[in-house]
Amino acid sequence: MKKLITLTESKQLRFTAILALALSSNAFAQQQQGDGLHGYLGCNTSTTAAATYGEGFGMYAAIWPLIDKSIANFQIGLPSTWMTPNNSDNSSTALCPGGTYARDNWPQDGPTWDGVFQTMEGGPGYWAYNKFQYGLPKFKMNSTPSCYDDEISTPSWTFFGNQLPDNMLGIAQIANHILIPQDGMPFQGSPAGELLGASYMALPLTKAYNDSHPVGEKSWTCFMNTTNFKGPLAYYLPETWAKISINYHFDYGRGFDARRSYTNLSGGTLEMNTVPKIVGTDGSGKKYYKIPKLQFAVDNQNRSILSKDVTLYNSSVVYNAVLAWRNGGAAPSSMFNMSGSTMPKMSTGSVNYDQGGIPVKGINERAKPVVFNGNDFGLQWSGTKTGAYASFPEYFRDSSGYRVAVNPSAVPASTGLLTAQFSKPGTNPSPYNIPLTGAWSNPGPKLGPYYAYLVDGSKVTYYWYKFIDQPVFQQYNF
Repeated sequence: MKKLITLTESKQLRFTAILALALSSNAFAQQQQGDGLHGYLGCNTSTTAAATYGEGFGMYAAIWPLIDKSIANFQIGLPSTWMTPNNSDNSSTALCPGGTYARDNWPQDGPTWDGVFQTMEGGPGYWAYNKFQYGLPKFKMNSTPSCYDDEISTPSWTFFGNQLPDNMLGIAQIANHILIPQDGMPFQGSPAGELLGASYMALPLTKAYNDSHPVGEKSWTCFMNTTNFKGPLAYYLPETWAKISINYHFDYGRGFDARRSYTNLSGGTLEMNTVPKIVGTDGSGKKYYKIPKLQFAVDNQNRSILSKDVTLYNSSVVYNAVLAWRNGGAAPSSMFNMSGSTMPKMSTGSVNYDQGGIPVKGINERAKPVVFNGNDFGLQWSGTKTGAYASFPEYFRDSSGYRVAVNPSAVPASTGLLTAQFSKPGTNPSPYNIPLTGAWSNPGPKLGPYYAYLVDGSKVTYYWYKFIDQPVFQQYNF
């Protein structure tokens, strides 16, 4: 029996499509760069099922406090999604046109730039751009529809905290019982490994058409499974994926609006991205390094289960039923037809951790990445279980060509590291704010403003829009 996480909820939300417009709070993350730890704690799905099961991908991700106190400039993605459109029929032509960020900056991804052309990412995590920190991770959708020129994370905001212009809005909200805050969706209570279910499913909500350029019929929809919310949250309009082909005709029919997914990269990978470090020197000039305490919930077998039940879906699960409904048939069941799903074989290996490009040793020896029971991914900890959490080493010292983990007792007091503290988030955030102009005012909301107060300390001001009046639709002649 899975123990599911609880999302923060507001009992005021009971009308129609909702869009959060502004947040304000008392906690602000100061900008602080850090290269204290980098690496991908990776788990990959097998590729053999990708050709048959390409209409959806989902899993359960564990939620727990990775850090015991909030710190500034900290970014680690917890078990997350990585999906790309299946362009395996192209081996030589660039999917990313010249002038896009990926094409101009990542030559190593050529000649096709397949892996950075379009992605559906997202999941729980900590992000350096969060303004409202409260100790626990948050959940965010995320997509890169145009070779990393843009990242669309909410109905109004980019992943990195910038307001989307009206002509780049890409997400339509379906659920009317839940908010999608710009800073991410927080979790209720004190989770210690409870599970968040999230899937991206292709749905044929609209017909394909060829107006000025082709647009497919796939509306990739985020479904969630928690104690207090189950069902479709929001979807990416097919037009979102087709925009890149307007001036680059090779991409006609190659985006997520028309293609199935090719889910072969991630089944719950964690990305150690931005981790601050403090440097100290002893009396002889030897350098030591301190990173924040990174803790993981452990079970009675000294395991940390990070992701469970990675599942791939084909068109018989829900796609075909929605298509028949769209064409005049009966409404589909609210339950997935799981006979059209498969749990692929998972694999993992040791992680190459580094600090600013310098290899780090001593973490894999303490926490070994393991696939349990064929489909669950996590860490097997060495030694004897001593509590509810186990943690990575916090201290390292220079060695010959690498850095090695050391116990606190081996760190000289003269370095000052034993008492050093990492910077805390600030206390005076600037709010996210979207003026009621442009697509937000024409045709505009029907009711509001209303207010909701989240567990991260933020106050959300929101308005009610009719579904078709959502700002994302106003850029199209529907």
